[in-house]
Amino acid sequence: QVHLVESGGDLVQSGGSLRLSCVASRNIYSLYAMGWDRQAPGKQRELVATITDSGRVNYADSVKGRFTISRETAKNSLDLQMNSLEPGDTAVYYCNALSTAYGPGYWGQGTQVTVSS
Repeated sequence: QVHLVESGGDLVQSGGSLRLSCVASRNIYSLYAMGWDRQAPGKQRELVATITDSGRVNYADSVKGRFTISRETAKNSLDLQMNSLEPGDTAVYYCNALSTAYGPGYWGQGTQVTVSS
């Protein structure tokens, strides 16, 4: 099992930047993949970015070129650097981890990001 704790959410103006962090309760080098997803009020949860154990990254089209996901195994942490934030990025952001390609999956409690126009 993996416990995930996110931090870094805040209120920021449009065009600003934030860096989200997620700390895992155990070594992350053996996890198949980690990532971030988000959920805005009244909308379905959306996968934002993922990074696999081999370092392969994927981003939602809506954040490509603005967000960067990174993983630091020595600190058991996963970060999401978010630049050029837009009001549409407002959501609760959740860190997730997948033990294997077939699960199980784990999620943190989420951190709120609010972007004002």
